Amino acid sequence: MVLLAAPLAATLLLAGCGEDTTRTDDAPAPAASSSAPVSPSAAGSPGTPAAPEPKGVVVDVTVEGESIEPNGERVEAELGEPVILHVTSDRAGELHVHSTPEQEVEFDEGETRIELSFDQPGIVEVEDHESGLVVVQLQVS
Repeated sequence: MVLLAAPLAATLLLAGCGEDTTRTDDAPAPAASSSAPVSPSAAGSPGTPAAPEPKGVVVDVTVEGESIEPNGERVEAELGEPVILHVTSDRAGELHVHSTPEQEVEFDEGETRIELSFDQPGIVEVEDHESGLVVVQLQVS
């Protein structure tokens, strides 16, 4: 009698699993309808750019040990517009931004994106804290 109970229980469990597969037939319909609206919005209208062009200035900064590029180069920036520092570095570190108010921003080993904005015109020096080198001079106007 016990021997018959085990196969019967297994059959009931498999039958329960069989019902779940039947229910999954119902599941794809909502998934298909929910994915249909995603495709047109992802495609966008013809002639429409996928993403707007970023405003402001992008400065690529490379840090290799004590060597930094650009090395004190002057770059023009617009008042109130973002300045993006795209830092590629072989070490973690910190940049001092000599603006009003002064800012200290950290970067990691690898790639880091730092966004700055300035509300006052003038020359803003961005300095690597570890080496003391001026990375870039931002001429904000």
